[in-house]
Amino acid sequence: MSRQEDHGGQVDLALLGFGVRTLDGERPFATAVAIRRGTIVAVGPDDEIKASCGTATRVITGPGAVVPGLVDSHSHVLSAGSFVRGADLTTVHSLDQLHSALATERERVGDSGWILGWGLEYNVFGDSPMSSDHVEDAVLGQPALLRTMDAHTGLANRAALDLAGVHGPREFEDGSEIVCRDGAPTGELREMSAIALVADVIPVPSSSESKAAAQEVLQRYVSHGVTCIHQMDGDDFTFKLAEELEHEGRLDLRLVISVWHKPETSPEETEAQLAMRDLHGKLWRGGVVKMFGDGVIDTGTGWLLEPDTRGGSLTPFWPEPARYSESVVRFSQAGFQVVTHATGDGAVRSALDAYDRAGAKGPFRHRIEHIETLPDEELRRFAQEGVVASMQPLHMQWRKPDGSDWWASLLGPERTSHAFRCLDLLMTGAIVPLGSDWPVAGLDPREGMAWARLRRTPGDDGFVFEPQQCLSGLQALHGYTTMPAAAVGESLSSGRISPGLRADLTIFAEDPVDCDPDDLVDLPVLMTIVDGRVVWTAAEMAARL
Repeated sequence: MSRQEDHGGQVDLALLGFGVRTLDGERPFATAVAIRRGTIVAVGPDDEIKASCGTATRVITGPGAVVPGLVDSHSHVLSAGSFVRGADLTTVHSLDQLHSALATERERVGDSGWILGWGLEYNVFGDSPMSSDHVEDAVLGQPALLRTMDAHTGLANRAALDLAGVHGPREFEDGSEIVCRDGAPTGELREMSAIALVADVIPVPSSSESKAAAQEVLQRYVSHGVTCIHQMDGDDFTFKLAEELEHEGRLDLRLVISVWHKPETSPEETEAQLAMRDLHGKLWRGGVVKMFGDGVIDTGTGWLLEPDTRGGSLTPFWPEPARYSESVVRFSQAGFQVVTHATGDGAVRSALDAYDRAGAKGPFRHRIEHIETLPDEELRRFAQEGVVASMQPLHMQWRKPDGSDWWASLLGPERTSHAFRCLDLLMTGAIVPLGSDWPVAGLDPREGMAWARLRRTPGDDGFVFEPQQCLSGLQALHGYTTMPAAAVGESLSSGRISPGLRADLTIFAEDPVDCDPDDLVDLPVLMTIVDGRVVWTAAEMAARL
C-alpha cells in the first residue's frame, strides 16, 4: 500500500518506475511519488500512484534514483559577486602558475584596470611568508588584490595599498590585521576589515551584474541537484536580491539567509538586523544571524585553546568575547537561530558556552560552522546541548599527507588527529549537516559526499586523512538532506520523501548511497525538482547543446 494524504484531486506530477530512497523510517524505499501543489501526497508502488493520475498530470518515468532534494548547508552564493572577481586561481598550485594567471588577467583588463583574483591556496607560497613581492613582477605596477580560497586573507600589491592609503598597521574592532614588516605593509591583509580597506577602493559591479553573477551560480547549483542553500552572510542587498529573483521568476531553489553581525555593527544597524527576522518569500526566508568566533587556522587567526606551533592563534575574532556572548543572547532571545564560524577549538568552546547561556528560543538549534579541530572534552557537548555541528569535509583538499601544509603545520600532529570529526560527532547523536562553503570549495554536492566518505580526492587512491572518520554512503546522503532540514528546524517539512512534506527532489542515474564513492563525482544528475516544479533536467540541457 502507498502512503498518501487526501490531496483533493488529481496530482500535478507523478514519478513512476524509479528507485525511491525516501530516508523515511516508515517506508524507506518505493518506486513512485505523487505531487500536488508543491507537496508530496503519496509514496508507494507504481500501480497505486498511477491510479491517482489524471489527464493533466505530468508523468515522468524512470529508470533513475530519487532522493530528497540535496541541500548545501553553507554557501556564500548571493554575496560572492563582490569578491569572486577576476582570475579564477583555484587551479593554481605554484608561483609560476600564479604569475601566468596574473599575466593573462592583466592582458584581459588592459593597462589601466585592477588585477583581481580569487581562490588562491596558501600552499602556493611554500614556506615563504605571503608578500606582494611574490606578484609585483607579474602585475607590472597595476593595482592588484588577490583573495585566498577561504576569502579570509587578501594579498594587495604596493600600487593597491597606495590607492587605499594603507601605509602601516591599524587597529580594528575585530581580529583583522595589516601584516607589516619593520612597520611597512607586506601586502598580506588578514580578515575582512583589513581586506575591505583595499576592496572598498575597487570599482564595484552594478546591481544588475551582481544579480546576473548570483543567478549563474544558482543555476549551477540547480544543475547539480541542489534544492536549497543556507546562505551565510546576508545583508539588505542579499534579501533584496532574493526577493527580486523570486519576483522575476528566476529563483529555482530555496534559500535560508543569515544576516551577518560583526563586532563593529552599530546599535542602529543591530536594531535593523533584528527587524529582519521575519523577512521571507515563498522560497526564501531569514530568521538566522551569523557571527565569527575566529578566522582561519592557516594564517594564525584561528582561536585555539593552546598556542599553535609558532606561539600564536590565541586571539578571538571579537576582541572582547563577552560582547560576542551578549550578542548571542540578544539575538537568541529575539527568536533568531545563531550561527557561529569557529575553526579552532577555542572558538568552538566559546560558542558552546555562549549558546549554553543563551538557550534556544525557537523551533531550531544554534549552529557552529567548520569545527576543524575538536578535543574530546567538547565533542559530546554538541549532542548534549542541542548544538548543530555544520561540517565541510571538502576543506581537507588542501592538506598534504606529510602535514607540511600551512593548516597542519600550525596545528601540529595532536590537533590534526582531532580534525573534521564528522563520524565521531554523528556517533554522539549530534546533527551534522554538510556543505561546501562555496566559493571556498566547489559547489557540487557529489564531490562533497565523496570527500565525506573517502577523506581523500575522489579517483585518486592516495592518502586518507583520519580514516576512522569516513562516513558511509547513507550517512553522507543524510548530511545533505535530513541533517540540513534538522539544522534549520524544518524536519517536519523537508529532508525526506513522505506525504505532507515539500516536493523537493533530486533524481540521479543511480542511488548515490550505492554508488562507489570514487565514481560519485561523475554520477549523472537527471533532474531537480523544487516545490513540485521541475527546475532542471539533463535531457533539456542536452537538447540545447
